[in-house]
Amino acid sequence: MKIPKKFRSYCPYCKTHQEMTVERVRKGQASSMTRIARQKNRQQGIGNSGKFSKVPGGDKPTKRIWLRYRCTVCKKAYQKPCFRAKKFEFKE
Repeated sequence: MKIPKKFRSYCPYCKTHQEMTVERVRKGQASSMTRIARQKNRQQGIGNSGKFSKVPGGDKPTKRIWLRYRCTVCKKAYQKPCFRAKKFEFKE
């Protein structure tokens, strides 16, 4: 899927249609204090791996694409609901 790097869209902060720049959202660094991270650290290497075994069938064929839209007037950013795509790139 190809989308343009800049296009006009509705800005919820300006409450008008403005020029938007689009960037892909990257995954941030995981927190070491979440419940599941602490549970993984407690787990010993003996016996059944429990909850942390791989799901049968492996990964999904498509991944969710998250996009961040930034208004060129007020410089505020927001994210719209994501979609699924195998390939994703920006058009010039």
